[in-house]
Amino acid sequence: MTNSTLDVRRGAQTPRVGRWPSYVSSAGTEAAELAASVGLHLDPWQRYVLEHGLGETADGQWAARKVSCWVPRQNGKGAVIEARTLAGLFLFGEKLILHSAHEYKTSAEAFLRLRSLIDGSDDLRRRVHRVHQANGEEGIELTRAAGGGRLRFIARSKGSGRGFTGWLNILDEAQELTAAQMAAILPTMSAVANPQIWYFGTPPSDPGAWVYGLRADGEAGVDRMAHFDWGADLNLGEPADVRRGLADVDLWYACNPALGQRISEEFVRDEATPSGLGDQFLVERLGVWPPRAADGPSVLDLAAWQALTDEASRREGDVAFSLDVTPSRDAACIAVYGLRADGLGHVEIVDHRAGTDWVVERLVELRERWDPVAIALDTKGPAGSLIVPLEKVGITRPENPDKPQRGDLAIPTAQEVAAACGQLVDAITQATIRHIGQELIETAIRGAKTRPLGDAWAWGRRVSSADISPIVAVTLARWAYESRAHLVSDDDDYDALDSVL
Repeated sequence: MTNSTLDVRRGAQTPRVGRWPSYVSSAGTEAAELAASVGLHLDPWQRYVLEHGLGETADGQWAARKVSCWVPRQNGKGAVIEARTLAGLFLFGEKLILHSAHEYKTSAEAFLRLRSLIDGSDDLRRRVHRVHQANGEEGIELTRAAGGGRLRFIARSKGSGRGFTGWLNILDEAQELTAAQMAAILPTMSAVANPQIWYFGTPPSDPGAWVYGLRADGEAGVDRMAHFDWGADLNLGEPADVRRGLADVDLWYACNPALGQRISEEFVRDEATPSGLGDQFLVERLGVWPPRAADGPSVLDLAAWQALTDEASRREGDVAFSLDVTPSRDAACIAVYGLRADGLGHVEIVDHRAGTDWVVERLVELRERWDPVAIALDTKGPAGSLIVPLEKVGITRPENPDKPQRGDLAIPTAQEVAAACGQLVDAITQATIRHIGQELIETAIRGAKTRPLGDAWAWGRRVSSADISPIVAVTLARWAYESRAHLVSDDDDYDALDSVL
Protein backbone atom coordinates (compact mmCIF):
# COMPACT_ATOMS: atom_id res chain seq x y z
CA MET A 1 0.00 0.00 0.00
CA THR A 2 1.23 3.49 -0.74
CA ASN A 3 0.27 6.97 0.33
CA SER A 4 1.24 8.46 -3.03
CA THR A 5 -1.52 10.59 -4.56
CA LEU A 6 -0.41 9.22 -7.92
CA ASP A 7 -2.15 5.95 -7.01
CA VAL A 8 -5.46 7.65 -6.21
CA ARG A 9 -8.04 7.81 -8.96
CA ARG A 10 -9.43 11.28 -9.47
CA GLY A 11 -12.01 12.89 -11.67
CA ALA A 12 -11.50 14.15 -15.21
CA GLN A 13 -9.34 17.25 -15.32
CA THR A 14 -10.69 18.30 -18.71
CA PRO A 15 -14.40 18.91 -19.41
CA ARG A 16 -16.77 17.08 -21.70
CA VAL A 17 -17.31 20.37 -23.53
CA GLY A 18 -14.41 22.78 -23.88
CA ARG A 19 -14.59 25.68 -26.31
CA TRP A 20 -12.47 28.82 -26.43
CA PRO A 21 -11.26 31.33 -29.03
CA SER A 22 -7.72 31.11 -30.32
CA TYR A 23 -5.08 33.13 -28.49
CA VAL A 24 -1.37 33.86 -28.76
CA SER A 25 -0.55 33.86 -25.03
CA SER A 26 -2.28 33.34 -21.70
CA ALA A 27 -2.21 35.04 -18.33
CA GLY A 28 -3.51 31.85 -16.71
CA THR A 29 -0.09 30.76 -15.47
CA GLU A 30 0.46 34.12 -13.75
CA ALA A 31 -2.95 33.88 -12.09
CA ALA A 32 -2.21 30.35 -10.83
CA GLU A 33 1.20 31.38 -9.52
CA LEU A 34 -0.24 34.34 -7.62
CA ALA A 35 -2.86 32.04 -6.10
CA ALA A 36 -0.17 29.56 -5.05
CA SER A 37 1.83 32.37 -3.41
CA VAL A 38 -1.03 32.90 -0.94
CA GLY A 39 -1.58 29.19 -0.33
CA LEU A 40 -4.28 28.58 -2.94
CA HIS A 41 -2.92 25.62 -4.87
CA LEU A 42 -5.05 24.86 -7.90
CA ASP A 43 -5.96 21.49 -9.36
CA PRO A 44 -5.06 20.83 -13.00
CA TRP A 45 -8.70 21.38 -14.06
CA GLN A 46 -8.78 24.75 -12.33
CA ARG A 47 -5.57 25.81 -14.05
CA TYR A 48 -7.03 24.52 -17.34
CA VAL A 49 -10.02 26.87 -17.03
CA LEU A 50 -7.78 29.82 -16.18
CA GLU A 51 -5.33 29.03 -18.98
CA HIS A 52 -7.95 29.03 -21.72
CA GLY A 53 -10.22 31.62 -20.12
CA LEU A 54 -7.36 34.11 -19.81
CA GLY A 55 -6.04 33.71 -23.34
CA GLU A 56 -4.83 36.96 -24.93
CA THR A 57 -4.77 38.21 -28.49
CA ALA A 58 -1.75 39.77 -30.17
CA ASP A 59 -2.87 43.26 -29.13
CA GLY A 60 -3.17 42.30 -25.46
CA GLN A 61 -6.97 41.98 -25.35
CA TRP A 62 -8.79 39.08 -23.74
CA ALA A 63 -9.53 36.55 -26.46
CA ALA A 64 -12.70 35.59 -24.58
CA ARG A 65 -14.93 38.41 -23.39
CA LYS A 66 -17.24 35.83 -21.79
CA VAL A 67 -16.12 32.73 -19.86
CA SER A 68 -18.69 30.14 -18.80
CA CYS A 69 -17.81 27.33 -16.37
CA TRP A 70 -20.25 24.58 -15.31
CA VAL A 71 -19.20 21.92 -12.84
CA PRO A 72 -21.20 20.03 -10.16
CA ARG A 73 -21.20 21.32 -6.60
CA GLN A 74 -18.28 20.96 -4.20
CA ASN A 75 -15.72 20.36 -6.93
CA GLY A 76 -13.85 23.60 -6.28
CA LYS A 77 -15.14 26.25 -8.65
CA GLY A 78 -14.72 28.74 -5.80
CA ALA A 79 -10.94 28.40 -6.12
CA VAL A 80 -11.12 29.40 -9.79
CA ILE A 81 -13.19 32.43 -8.81
CA GLU A 82 -10.69 33.40 -6.11
CA ALA A 83 -7.68 32.98 -8.38
CA ARG A 84 -9.29 35.02 -11.16
CA THR A 85 -10.33 37.76 -8.72
CA LEU A 86 -6.91 38.00 -7.09
CA ALA A 87 -5.27 38.24 -10.50
CA GLY A 88 -7.66 40.95 -11.62
CA LEU A 89 -7.07 42.98 -8.50
CA PHE A 90 -3.31 42.56 -8.02
CA LEU A 91 -1.91 41.61 -11.46
CA PHE A 92 -4.11 42.90 -14.28
CA GLY A 93 -4.96 46.33 -12.89
CA GLU A 94 -8.72 45.93 -13.39
CA LYS A 95 -10.16 49.08 -11.83
CA LEU A 96 -13.49 47.68 -10.66
CA ILE A 97 -14.37 44.04 -10.07
CA LEU A 98 -17.97 43.15 -9.29
CA HIS A 99 -18.57 39.78 -7.66
CA SER A 100 -22.22 38.82 -7.38
CA ALA A 101 -24.27 35.83 -6.30
CA HIS A 102 -27.96 35.04 -6.19
CA GLU A 103 -28.10 35.30 -2.40
CA TYR A 104 -26.37 37.68 -0.02
CA LYS A 105 -25.02 34.88 2.18
CA THR A 106 -23.14 33.36 -0.79
CA SER A 107 -21.64 36.71 -1.74
CA ALA A 108 -20.68 37.42 1.87
CA GLU A 109 -18.99 34.03 2.22
CA ALA A 110 -16.98 34.66 -0.95
CA PHE A 111 -15.81 37.97 0.52
CA LEU A 112 -14.62 36.28 3.71
CA ARG A 113 -12.69 33.62 1.80
CA LEU A 114 -10.94 36.15 -0.41
CA ARG A 115 -10.14 38.45 2.48
CA SER A 116 -8.60 35.52 4.34
CA LEU A 117 -6.30 34.81 1.40
CA ILE A 118 -5.20 38.45 1.24
CA ASP A 119 -4.72 38.71 5.01
CA GLY A 120 -2.48 35.65 4.86
CA SER A 121 -0.02 37.41 2.53
CA ASP A 122 2.14 40.26 3.82
CA ASP A 123 2.75 41.42 0.24
CA LEU A 124 -0.93 41.62 -0.76
CA ARG A 125 -2.08 42.97 2.58
CA ARG A 126 0.31 45.95 2.27
CA ARG A 127 -1.37 46.93 -1.01
CA VAL A 128 -4.84 47.17 0.57
CA HIS A 129 -6.00 50.68 1.40
CA ARG A 130 -9.41 49.90 2.89
CA VAL A 131 -11.71 46.97 3.61
CA HIS A 132 -15.48 47.54 3.68
CA GLN A 133 -17.31 45.11 5.97
CA ALA A 134 -20.82 46.52 6.33
CA ASN A 135 -23.54 44.05 5.36
CA GLY A 136 -24.28 44.40 1.68
CA GLU A 137 -21.34 46.77 1.20
CA GLU A 138 -18.43 44.33 1.45
CA GLY A 139 -15.45 45.27 -0.63
CA ILE A 140 -11.72 45.89 -0.88
CA GLU A 141 -9.86 48.96 -2.17
CA LEU A 142 -6.18 49.00 -3.06
CA THR A 143 -3.78 51.84 -2.38
CA ARG A 144 -3.11 54.36 -5.13
CA ALA A 145 0.41 52.99 -5.47
CA ALA A 146 -1.05 49.51 -6.05
CA GLY A 147 -3.32 50.81 -8.80
CA GLY A 148 -6.34 51.83 -6.76
CA GLY A 149 -8.43 48.87 -7.91
CA ARG A 150 -11.73 48.14 -6.20
CA LEU A 151 -13.54 44.88 -5.54
CA ARG A 152 -17.21 44.85 -4.56
CA PHE A 153 -19.37 41.93 -3.42
CA ILE A 154 -23.10 42.23 -4.07
CA ALA A 155 -26.26 40.14 -4.10
CA ARG A 156 -28.02 40.33 -7.45
CA SER A 157 -31.24 42.14 -8.20
CA LYS A 158 -32.68 43.95 -11.20
CA GLY A 159 -30.61 46.99 -10.23
CA SER A 160 -27.43 45.36 -8.93
CA GLY A 161 -24.38 46.74 -10.68
CA ARG A 162 -26.34 49.44 -12.46
CA GLY A 163 -24.26 52.59 -12.62
CA PHE A 164 -20.91 50.84 -12.03
CA THR A 165 -18.34 50.43 -14.79
CA GLY A 166 -17.14 46.88 -14.21
CA TRP A 167 -13.87 45.85 -15.79
CA LEU A 168 -14.46 42.32 -14.52
CA ASN A 169 -17.78 40.76 -13.55
CA ILE A 170 -17.82 37.48 -11.62
CA LEU A 171 -21.29 35.94 -11.65
CA ASP A 172 -21.52 33.04 -9.22
CA GLU A 173 -24.69 30.91 -9.12
CA ALA A 174 -25.21 31.92 -12.73
CA GLN A 175 -28.04 29.40 -13.08
CA GLU A 176 -30.23 31.90 -11.20
CA LEU A 177 -29.55 34.82 -13.54
CA THR A 178 -32.52 36.59 -15.09
CA ALA A 179 -32.78 38.74 -18.18
CA ALA A 180 -33.52 41.77 -15.98
CA GLN A 181 -30.34 41.22 -13.96
CA MET A 182 -28.25 40.87 -17.09
CA ALA A 183 -29.78 44.11 -18.36
CA ALA A 184 -28.37 45.77 -15.24
CA ILE A 185 -24.94 44.12 -15.46
CA LEU A 186 -23.88 44.00 -19.11
CA PRO A 187 -24.11 47.74 -19.88
CA THR A 188 -21.60 48.41 -17.07
CA MET A 189 -18.92 46.87 -19.30
CA SER A 190 -19.68 48.85 -22.46
CA ALA A 191 -17.32 51.72 -21.62
CA VAL A 192 -14.37 49.46 -20.73
CA ALA A 193 -11.69 48.82 -23.34
CA ASN A 194 -10.92 45.23 -22.31
CA PRO A 195 -13.70 43.84 -20.09
CA GLN A 196 -14.35 40.25 -19.13
CA ILE A 197 -17.33 38.49 -17.55
CA TRP A 198 -17.15 35.05 -15.93
CA TYR A 199 -20.15 32.82 -15.27
CA PHE A 200 -20.01 29.96 -12.76
CA GLY A 201 -22.85 27.62 -11.89
CA THR A 202 -24.68 24.32 -11.95
CA PRO A 203 -27.68 23.29 -14.10
CA PRO A 204 -30.75 25.45 -13.49
CA SER A 205 -33.98 24.16 -11.98
CA ASP A 206 -36.04 26.59 -14.06
CA PRO A 207 -36.49 25.24 -17.63
CA GLY A 208 -36.85 28.80 -18.85
CA ALA A 209 -33.70 30.14 -17.17
CA TRP A 210 -31.67 32.81 -18.96
CA VAL A 211 -28.52 30.66 -18.91
CA TYR A 212 -29.89 28.18 -21.45
CA GLY A 213 -29.08 30.80 -24.07
CA LEU A 214 -25.59 31.24 -22.62
CA ARG A 215 -25.02 27.50 -22.77
CA ALA A 216 -26.26 27.36 -26.37
CA ASP A 217 -23.78 30.09 -27.34
CA GLY A 218 -20.95 28.29 -25.54
CA GLU A 219 -21.62 24.95 -27.20
CA ALA A 220 -21.90 26.63 -30.59
CA GLY A 221 -18.47 28.23 -30.11
CA VAL A 222 -19.59 31.82 -30.66
CA ASP A 223 -16.90 34.46 -31.06
CA ARG A 224 -15.10 35.81 -28.00
CA MET A 225 -16.52 33.17 -25.64
CA ALA A 226 -14.90 30.34 -23.66
CA HIS A 227 -17.17 27.59 -22.36
CA PHE A 228 -16.40 24.64 -20.07
CA ASP A 229 -19.00 22.06 -19.01
CA TRP A 230 -18.25 18.90 -17.05
CA GLY A 231 -21.91 17.83 -17.03
CA ALA A 232 -22.98 14.52 -18.58
CA ASP A 233 -24.83 14.49 -21.88
CA LEU A 234 -27.84 12.51 -20.67
CA ASN A 235 -31.59 12.84 -21.18
CA LEU A 236 -33.48 13.04 -17.89
CA GLY A 237 -36.60 11.79 -19.65
CA GLU A 238 -34.91 8.63 -20.91
CA PRO A 239 -35.03 5.73 -18.36
CA ALA A 240 -31.91 4.11 -19.79
CA ASP A 241 -29.94 7.34 -19.33
CA VAL A 242 -31.19 7.68 -15.76
CA ARG A 243 -30.16 4.10 -14.95
CA ARG A 244 -26.73 4.69 -16.47
CA GLY A 245 -26.24 7.90 -14.52
CA LEU A 246 -27.00 6.18 -11.22
CA ALA A 247 -24.71 3.21 -11.86
CA ASP A 248 -21.86 4.28 -14.15
CA VAL A 249 -18.91 5.05 -11.87
CA ASP A 250 -16.71 6.02 -14.81
CA LEU A 251 -19.28 8.67 -15.67
CA TRP A 252 -19.19 9.96 -12.08
CA TYR A 253 -15.44 10.53 -12.44
CA ALA A 254 -15.89 12.18 -15.84
CA CYS A 255 -18.29 14.74 -14.39
CA ASN A 256 -16.55 15.51 -11.09
CA PRO A 257 -12.92 16.66 -11.34
CA ALA A 258 -12.55 16.56 -7.53
CA LEU A 259 -13.83 12.99 -7.19
CA GLY A 260 -11.19 10.90 -5.48
CA GLN A 261 -9.77 13.99 -3.77
CA ARG A 262 -12.21 16.34 -2.04
CA ILE A 263 -15.18 14.12 -2.88
CA SER A 264 -15.11 10.42 -2.03
CA GLU A 265 -16.56 7.71 -4.23
CA GLU A 266 -18.31 6.30 -1.16
CA PHE A 267 -20.12 9.58 -0.61
CA VAL A 268 -21.28 9.70 -4.22
CA ARG A 269 -22.55 6.11 -3.97
CA ASP A 270 -24.70 7.22 -1.07
CA GLU A 271 -25.96 10.21 -3.08
CA ALA A 272 -27.06 7.84 -5.85
CA THR A 273 -29.49 6.02 -3.55
CA PRO A 274 -33.18 6.92 -3.16
CA SER A 275 -32.43 8.26 0.32
CA GLY A 276 -29.56 10.36 -1.06
CA LEU A 277 -30.12 12.78 -3.91
CA GLY A 278 -32.70 10.45 -5.43
CA ASP A 279 -34.06 11.71 -8.73
CA GLN A 280 -31.88 14.82 -8.46
CA PHE A 281 -28.64 12.84 -8.63
CA LEU A 282 -28.14 13.34 -12.35
CA VAL A 283 -28.64 17.09 -12.07
CA GLU A 284 -26.78 17.79 -8.83
CA ARG A 285 -23.90 15.31 -9.06
CA LEU A 286 -23.55 14.69 -12.80
CA GLY A 287 -24.39 18.21 -13.97
CA VAL A 288 -27.12 17.11 -16.40
CA TRP A 289 -29.16 20.03 -17.72
CA PRO A 290 -32.95 19.53 -17.60
CA PRO A 291 -34.82 20.02 -20.90
CA ARG A 292 -35.13 23.63 -21.89
CA ALA A 293 -38.54 25.26 -22.11
CA ALA A 294 -39.76 25.55 -25.66
CA ASP A 295 -38.41 28.68 -27.28
CA GLY A 296 -40.18 28.54 -30.61
CA PRO A 297 -43.37 30.37 -31.60
CA SER A 298 -46.32 30.31 -29.25
CA VAL A 299 -48.57 27.26 -29.53
CA LEU A 300 -51.48 29.68 -29.75
CA ASP A 301 -52.43 31.02 -33.16
CA LEU A 302 -53.01 34.74 -32.71
CA ALA A 303 -55.12 34.94 -35.85
CA ALA A 304 -57.34 32.12 -34.60
CA TRP A 305 -57.74 33.90 -31.26
CA GLN A 306 -58.61 37.18 -32.94
CA ALA A 307 -61.21 35.42 -35.07
CA LEU A 308 -63.08 34.54 -31.85
CA THR A 309 -63.53 38.19 -30.86
CA ASP A 310 -67.09 39.26 -30.05
CA GLU A 311 -67.17 42.68 -28.41
CA ALA A 312 -70.79 42.08 -27.33
CA SER A 313 -69.98 38.73 -25.74
CA ARG A 314 -71.35 38.21 -22.23
CA ARG A 315 -71.63 35.10 -20.15
CA GLU A 316 -74.74 34.07 -18.23
CA GLY A 317 -74.94 32.08 -15.00
CA ASP A 318 -72.00 30.81 -13.00
CA VAL A 319 -68.44 32.05 -13.22
CA ALA A 320 -64.99 30.96 -12.07
CA PHE A 321 -62.18 33.38 -11.33
CA SER A 322 -58.43 32.82 -11.41
CA LEU A 323 -55.29 34.77 -10.68
CA ASP A 324 -51.70 34.72 -11.78
CA VAL A 325 -48.58 36.69 -10.87
CA THR A 326 -45.50 37.45 -12.96
CA PRO A 327 -42.19 35.85 -11.86
CA SER A 328 -40.80 39.27 -10.90
CA ARG A 329 -44.01 40.03 -8.98
CA ASP A 330 -44.33 43.36 -10.74
CA ALA A 331 -47.87 42.61 -11.96
CA ALA A 332 -50.83 40.33 -11.29
CA CYS A 333 -53.90 39.39 -13.28
CA ILE A 334 -57.44 38.15 -12.52
CA ALA A 335 -59.52 36.40 -15.20
CA VAL A 336 -63.08 35.10 -15.36
CA TYR A 337 -64.72 32.28 -17.31
CA GLY A 338 -68.33 31.26 -17.78
CA LEU A 339 -70.80 30.18 -20.44
CA ARG A 340 -72.88 32.32 -22.75
CA ALA A 341 -76.55 31.76 -23.52
CA ASP A 342 -75.55 29.86 -26.67
CA GLY A 343 -73.35 27.48 -24.69
CA LEU A 344 -70.03 28.88 -25.89
CA GLY A 345 -67.40 29.77 -23.34
CA HIS A 346 -66.73 33.40 -22.47
CA VAL A 347 -63.36 34.49 -21.08
CA GLU A 348 -62.27 37.92 -19.96
CA ILE A 349 -59.57 39.72 -18.00
CA VAL A 350 -61.27 41.28 -14.98
CA ASP A 351 -58.28 43.15 -13.55
CA HIS A 352 -54.58 43.60 -14.27
CA ARG A 353 -52.43 45.94 -12.20
CA ALA A 354 -48.89 46.53 -11.01
CA GLY A 355 -47.72 44.68 -7.90
CA THR A 356 -49.68 42.16 -5.85
CA ASP A 357 -50.89 44.14 -2.82
CA TRP A 358 -54.30 44.72 -4.41
CA VAL A 359 -55.11 41.12 -5.35
CA VAL A 360 -56.57 39.73 -2.11
CA GLU A 361 -58.93 42.66 -1.54
CA ARG A 362 -60.10 42.51 -5.17
CA LEU A 363 -60.79 38.78 -4.97
CA VAL A 364 -62.80 39.26 -1.77
CA GLU A 365 -64.88 41.88 -3.59
CA LEU A 366 -65.43 39.62 -6.62
CA ARG A 367 -66.29 36.64 -4.46
CA GLU A 368 -68.89 38.55 -2.46
CA ARG A 369 -70.49 39.96 -5.60
CA TRP A 370 -70.52 36.95 -7.92
CA ASP A 371 -70.37 33.87 -5.64
CA PRO A 372 -68.11 32.01 -8.09
CA VAL A 373 -67.92 28.25 -8.40
CA ALA A 374 -64.18 28.50 -7.69
CA ILE A 375 -61.15 30.75 -7.54
CA ALA A 376 -58.10 29.14 -9.14
CA LEU A 377 -54.36 29.65 -8.76
CA ASP A 378 -51.28 27.57 -9.38
CA THR A 379 -49.45 27.20 -6.06
CA LYS A 380 -46.29 26.07 -7.86
CA GLY A 381 -46.12 29.44 -9.60
CA PRO A 382 -45.49 32.93 -8.19
CA ALA A 383 -49.13 33.27 -7.10
CA GLY A 384 -48.58 30.49 -4.55
CA SER A 385 -47.28 33.07 -2.07
CA LEU A 386 -50.81 34.52 -1.84
CA ILE A 387 -52.31 31.36 -0.36
CA VAL A 388 -51.76 32.45 3.25
CA PRO A 389 -53.24 35.97 2.88
CA LEU A 390 -56.18 34.51 0.94
CA GLU A 391 -56.86 31.97 3.66
CA LYS A 392 -56.78 34.73 6.26
CA VAL A 393 -59.74 36.40 4.54
CA GLY A 394 -61.67 33.17 4.18
CA ILE A 395 -60.75 32.13 0.64
CA THR A 396 -59.55 28.63 1.40
CA ARG A 397 -59.15 25.16 -0.01
CA PRO A 398 -62.30 22.97 0.17
CA GLU A 399 -62.79 21.26 3.52
CA ASN A 400 -64.08 18.26 1.58
CA PRO A 401 -62.39 18.01 -1.86
CA ASP A 402 -65.28 15.87 -3.12
CA LYS A 403 -67.82 18.51 -2.14
CA PRO A 404 -66.27 21.94 -2.70
CA GLN A 405 -68.25 25.05 -1.85
CA ARG A 406 -68.72 28.18 -3.91
CA GLY A 407 -65.77 30.53 -3.61
CA ASP A 408 -63.34 27.82 -2.51
CA LEU A 409 -59.88 27.73 -4.02
CA ALA A 410 -59.23 25.42 -6.95
CA ILE A 411 -55.59 24.38 -6.99
CA PRO A 412 -54.48 22.29 -9.96
CA THR A 413 -51.91 19.52 -9.84
CA ALA A 414 -49.04 19.61 -12.34
CA GLN A 415 -50.97 17.18 -14.55
CA GLU A 416 -54.06 19.38 -14.38
CA VAL A 417 -52.02 22.46 -15.32
CA ALA A 418 -50.77 20.65 -18.41
CA ALA A 419 -54.28 19.44 -19.23
CA ALA A 420 -55.70 22.95 -18.79
CA CYS A 421 -53.17 24.38 -21.25
CA GLY A 422 -54.02 21.78 -23.86
CA GLN A 423 -57.75 22.23 -23.32
CA LEU A 424 -57.54 25.98 -23.91
CA VAL A 425 -55.68 25.41 -27.19
CA ASP A 426 -58.36 22.89 -28.20
CA ALA A 427 -61.13 25.34 -27.34
CA ILE A 428 -59.52 27.99 -29.54
CA THR A 429 -58.93 25.56 -32.39
CA GLN A 430 -62.50 24.25 -32.18
CA ALA A 431 -63.93 27.79 -31.80
CA THR A 432 -65.89 26.92 -28.64
CA ILE A 433 -64.80 30.05 -26.79
CA ARG A 434 -65.37 33.80 -27.25
CA HIS A 435 -63.79 36.97 -25.84
CA ILE A 436 -64.20 40.74 -26.13
CA GLY A 437 -60.82 41.44 -27.77
CA GLN A 438 -58.57 42.62 -24.95
CA GLU A 439 -55.07 43.75 -25.91
CA LEU A 440 -53.65 42.31 -22.69
CA ILE A 441 -54.38 38.78 -23.86
CA GLU A 442 -53.14 39.39 -27.39
CA THR A 443 -49.84 40.74 -26.05
CA ALA A 444 -49.50 37.65 -23.87
CA ILE A 445 -50.17 35.34 -26.82
CA ARG A 446 -47.51 37.08 -28.91
CA GLY A 447 -44.86 36.56 -26.24
CA ALA A 448 -45.97 33.25 -24.71
CA LYS A 449 -43.61 30.29 -24.77
CA THR A 450 -43.96 26.86 -23.23
CA ARG A 451 -42.04 24.63 -20.84
CA PRO A 452 -42.04 20.82 -20.70
CA LEU A 453 -44.24 19.28 -18.02
CA GLY A 454 -43.97 15.50 -18.02
CA ASP A 455 -45.04 14.34 -21.47
CA ALA A 456 -47.08 17.52 -21.99
CA TRP A 457 -46.38 21.25 -21.63
CA ALA A 458 -47.37 24.32 -19.67
CA TRP A 459 -46.88 28.04 -20.08
CA GLY A 460 -43.27 29.10 -19.46
CA ARG A 461 -43.45 32.32 -17.49
CA ARG A 462 -39.70 32.92 -17.31
CA VAL A 463 -38.83 32.07 -20.90
CA SER A 464 -41.67 34.11 -22.40
CA SER A 465 -40.88 37.48 -23.89
CA ALA A 466 -43.94 39.24 -22.42
CA ASP A 467 -46.10 39.31 -19.30
CA ILE A 468 -48.13 36.14 -19.87
CA SER A 469 -50.13 36.31 -16.63
CA PRO A 470 -53.29 37.11 -18.69
CA ILE A 471 -53.09 33.90 -20.73
CA VAL A 472 -52.14 31.85 -17.66
CA ALA A 473 -55.10 33.31 -15.76
CA VAL A 474 -57.44 32.63 -18.69
CA THR A 475 -56.24 29.03 -18.82
CA LEU A 476 -56.84 28.47 -15.10
CA ALA A 477 -60.22 30.21 -15.08
CA ARG A 478 -61.52 27.89 -17.79
CA TRP A 479 -60.11 24.84 -16.02
CA ALA A 480 -61.65 25.89 -12.69
CA TYR A 481 -65.07 26.33 -14.25
CA GLU A 482 -65.00 23.05 -16.13
CA SER A 483 -63.79 21.10 -13.09
CA ARG A 484 -66.03 22.72 -10.45
CA ALA A 485 -69.27 23.97 -12.01
CA HIS A 486 -70.92 20.54 -11.86
CA LEU A 487 -69.88 20.00 -8.23
CA VAL A 488 -71.48 23.06 -6.64
CA SER A 489 -75.16 23.99 -6.30
CA ASP A 490 -76.76 25.96 -9.10
CA ASP A 491 -79.82 27.24 -7.29
CA ASP A 492 -79.07 30.90 -7.91
CA ASP A 493 -79.40 32.69 -11.21
CA TYR A 494 -76.80 35.32 -11.96
CA ASP A 495 -76.87 38.25 -14.31
CA ALA A 496 -74.28 38.80 -16.98
CA LEU A 497 -70.86 39.90 -15.74
CA ASP A 498 -70.07 43.36 -17.07
CA SER A 499 -66.60 44.08 -18.38
CA VAL A 500 -64.54 46.04 -15.85
CA LEU A 501 -61.87 47.28 -18.24
